[in-house]
Amino acid sequence: MDYKAYNFTLLSFILTIQFIKLNSLQVITASTEVTKSNSSPYKYVTKKFTVPVDHFSFSINNTFEMRYFINDTWRSGKNPPIFFYTGNEGDLETFAENTGFMWDIAPTFGALIVFAEHRYYGESKPFGNKSFDNVKNLGYLTSQQALADYVDLIVHLKSDPSLKHSPVIAFGGSYGGMLSAWFRMKYPHIIHGAIAASAPVLQFTGYTDCQSFSRIVTSDFRAVDPNCEKVIRKSWESIKNLTSSDDGKKWISTKFKVCGSLTTNENFKTFKDFLVSIYSNLAMVNYPYATDFLSPLPPYPIREFCKFLNNTNLSSDKDVLTNLQKGINLYANYTGKLKCLDLSNPEPDLGAASGWDYQACTEMVMPMCNDGVNDMFEPEPWNFTEFSENCFSHFNVTPKPDLVCNIYGCDDLSTASNIVFSNGLLDPWSSGGVLRNVSSSAVAIIIPEGAHHLDLRGSHPADPYSVIKAREYHIYSIKKWIKQYRESFNNDTVFAI
Repeated sequence: MDYKAYNFTLLSFILTIQFIKLNSLQVITASTEVTKSNSSPYKYVTKKFTVPVDHFSFSINNTFEMRYFINDTWRSGKNPPIFFYTGNEGDLETFAENTGFMWDIAPTFGALIVFAEHRYYGESKPFGNKSFDNVKNLGYLTSQQALADYVDLIVHLKSDPSLKHSPVIAFGGSYGGMLSAWFRMKYPHIIHGAIAASAPVLQFTGYTDCQSFSRIVTSDFRAVDPNCEKVIRKSWESIKNLTSSDDGKKWISTKFKVCGSLTTNENFKTFKDFLVSIYSNLAMVNYPYATDFLSPLPPYPIREFCKFLNNTNLSSDKDVLTNLQKGINLYANYTGKLKCLDLSNPEPDLGAASGWDYQACTEMVMPMCNDGVNDMFEPEPWNFTEFSENCFSHFNVTPKPDLVCNIYGCDDLSTASNIVFSNGLLDPWSSGGVLRNVSSSAVAIIIPEGAHHLDLRGSHPADPYSVIKAREYHIYSIKKWIKQYRESFNNDTVFAI
């Protein structure tokens, strides 16, 4: 399996061990409030904080500035709760704008809101523009280093006497949800509870069938219109037929308005990988209202997509792909502003760049495969040897498929506590999610009508009932965790009401 095809489907997974120069850590604040758009209700102040490049050795003393957003509008009293978003694989603005649940409930809790950016993403580059130049610079891009960054930041925030005994609740979706759960597991003295939404913490070798993801994607399309699934199945043969000639290759390049031209088999492998990514992304963000998380899309985008692919009687390969192009254009060019189709970036609004490709080639090895029978894709088995060779070719690294489970646990999560694992059944990443309670306080919430971490989005009139109830349970859990933390103190510490 081509490593890019594998990475494209992922969407949708900051920082202290005492560093020798801890006293030199500093905060640099920006004087202006920033938002992603003028119409956004979410306002925050941008700050930067200096952290070690390597938290776990004494061999280098390099530091860099990680970025974080903070909002104290609703902060109330002494030791108010800190709502802390564990940033994931992309620009921090994207997650601040698409995690409205935190903003919605902050006034009720009198909470301080913090969004922390994951190292190597957005503006938090350990080696600046050279961060991706070589494996030596990239080698510090790991979930472990990122969590240590988050610890440092929280320790710094709580150096403010008025926040010294503030309970900290972690929030995260997808990879960010994995980080939130792992944060609570690894640093329970720092994090007092975690909402881990759509967190595929079991999507690893030996724990989740590699076909599960593609089967859920297929069922999402089939549920909207069985003919849609059939046309997508048929399209692979149409692509194969047309690419057998130079004229056919040129026709596809022109019809889909691809940036550049498709002339080789490798080009068309990339093209097909791009299509797979779009189908996966549509399943992930099949939200009941218009959004622009991965790309601007209408409400229930699979339903709109399948309106173009409901005719199974088309005999011409060009007719099949003409209709397919209309559906792809819905995802890639809903705003009508796209000049050409960039096959290298199926998630233009995420800003994940090549960082996630590297993570997927090192610790975040999540096997994916298709059989073409139980899913609507071309058969493609999981071949770790081939995957590993591609990773070594691109990054000069060898994947460690067991690393995550060895560090954080997969077999036995019974010692985990104060975590809500929420998963929507429309979300293909639920295949690797925690779907059963693992302890008395690390519980699983199933959202039948939910797509990828829909419960972390802001309240909306079109929200399904199951999403509303999931958020109510989140609030109940957060109140319980805060109460437990505060009751653990038997002194005169003053807390916000």
